[in-house]
Amino acid sequence: MGTATKILIGFIALVVICGLAVMSSYNGLVSLQQATDAQWAQVQNVYQRRADLVPNLVSTVAGAANFEKSTLMAVTDARASVGRVQMPSGTAPTDPAQLAAFQQAQGQLGSALSRLLVVSENYPDLKATANFRDLQSQLEGTENRIAVERGRFNDVVQAYDTAIRSFPGVILAGILHYTNRPYFTATAGSETPPKVQFDFNNAAPAKP
Repeated sequence: MGTATKILIGFIALVVICGLAVMSSYNGLVSLQQATDAQWAQVQNVYQRRADLVPNLVSTVAGAANFEKSTLMAVTDARASVGRVQMPSGTAPTDPAQLAAFQQAQGQLGSALSRLLVVSENYPDLKATANFRDLQSQLEGTENRIAVERGRFNDVVQAYDTAIRSFPGVILAGILHYTNRPYFTATAGSETPPKVQFDFNNAAPAKP
């Protein structure tokens, strides 16, 4: 076998190896991108579940005599604010400001719901309402689920962002316009879901 032939074979082998490396890197980036999109869908699902609970919760609580109208209005307004935040459909957000606005609106709704449930402790008659007890349980589970899915989202985004900054992914990311995706940021008390336990035995009835 001549020297030229050996060089040619070596060159072909190098091209094949490089091609396989590029293919592997590309497939990895696609997989990680899809993972972030799938997890974003899960985040939206749990937030939507909470939003869907709000009308029934407000309706049930509003049935209690003399319930604070300002508290109910705060929940209703916060839910409406969530609906006004436009987020991408089918893909995880790439704009940090957009995700921050989404997070802020969701945080306001969470705070308003927490306030509503705290105020509800002053209305023991709600304890006898099966619908309220069911909503309380569903909301508690949903708040926990939101915390879990947000954490998982940050995990897959971290893996994706690391991949597009590492060699050789950084080269492909630049060519194919793969960009960093933002994380959910921690806020004070966000590591602890809002408490929805009630102590009706010690709660004082609301004054007429």
